[in-house]
Amino acid sequence: MKPNTAPVSDETKRAYQLIIFFGLVSLFGDIVYEGARAVNGPYLETLAANAAMVGLIAGFGEFAGYTLRLLSGYFADKTKAYWAFTFVGYGLIIAIPLLSLTGIWQMAAVFMVLERIGKGIRAPAKDSIVSSAAKRVGTGKGFAIQEVMDQFGALLGPLIFAGYFAITGGGVKNAVDYRHAYGLFWIPYILVMIFAVVAYLKVPDPSKLEPPKAAGDPDKITKLFWIYTVFSFTTAFGFMNFAIMGYHFKARNVISDVWIPIYYAIAMGVDGIAAYVMGTWYDRLKIKFNHHGGGLATLIVLPILSAFIPFFAFTKSPVLALVSAVLWGIVMGGHETIMKAAIADITPLKKRGTGYGIFNFSYGLSMLAGAYLSGLLYEISIPILCWSAVAVQVVAIAVFFILKKEIQTT
Repeated sequence: MKPNTAPVSDETKRAYQLIIFFGLVSLFGDIVYEGARAVNGPYLETLAANAAMVGLIAGFGEFAGYTLRLLSGYFADKTKAYWAFTFVGYGLIIAIPLLSLTGIWQMAAVFMVLERIGKGIRAPAKDSIVSSAAKRVGTGKGFAIQEVMDQFGALLGPLIFAGYFAITGGGVKNAVDYRHAYGLFWIPYILVMIFAVVAYLKVPDPSKLEPPKAAGDPDKITKLFWIYTVFSFTTAFGFMNFAIMGYHFKARNVISDVWIPIYYAIAMGVDGIAAYVMGTWYDRLKIKFNHHGGGLATLIVLPILSAFIPFFAFTKSPVLALVSAVLWGIVMGGHETIMKAAIADITPLKKRGTGYGIFNFSYGLSMLAGAYLSGLLYEISIPILCWSAVAVQVVAIAVFFILKKEIQTT
């Protein structure tokens, strides 16, 4: 006798299809921009930019991108043109292969910021589209699947740089070597746009995948959302930017130019594994606590692990630098999975683009301030930088317990 198994609905099948195709978009997109982010710091160093400037460029890029999310999320909700925002945003990834055409750090900075602006335009719309599919299969699981595919691309991107540097002789690389490597990303950029079109043709109206609204679910943004936003701001503020870490690895000769993107690739691989584990854990806690915010308990690992990263990163030991990259990957996996899943669970559908926009604006503001302050403190004193990060994460832990109390009383 065949086992009695419930058939998978058409909506669930389409939800998985959308998640997979957007996973492919993210995969090739990450090959391009995560490959670049692995070496943007060292590349700017070859163009004579100092650590504070690297921190400012990285931080401003994040801030510009996340600030735009506040606007793009609002207008995506108002216009319902989620796909239009998605296509424009992914189109601006072209800024990365364009880095192969400039050797002036100011122009390189413009391209790096432009790529982040593209992400700011597309992120709330793209996350809203994916969230409708993820709500059908489990928010933690849905975002985890996408993040695993996303991080596979993030793993390949830095390895392309490392492979190119190794093939061309290893050793110290100059600005010309970096520009040639950036030029390799034209092909994955084209594939990004192709799979974005395929995803649209498969599911042009993702809102139809959203499960019916349960009785008692709120229609507006709640107090829990705002406390969650304060927590995410605080823990992201104390989270070390990899551009500063990569700058240190090169400036202090901790590892060679070839190994910097390899370390970043390792971090991305760890990110994918951690994302799936935390996404699964997130869904299980929702079931255990029988609350849409129950999975937020997983967030406690983020400030705890973040506090240790600078102590391993800012040394002269290649082994400790590798440990810092692994920890960085674990924390980033949480940022990219459970933080996004949470917004889908604590905001109603009609406010979800706005919710993602507000959350990401706050997150980006903290990334700007945190990255720039890290660059300044790096120039002043590495011990002060490390202990400042600890102090910030202690505050984040305190906010987490306020968040936990709000969940219990809701």
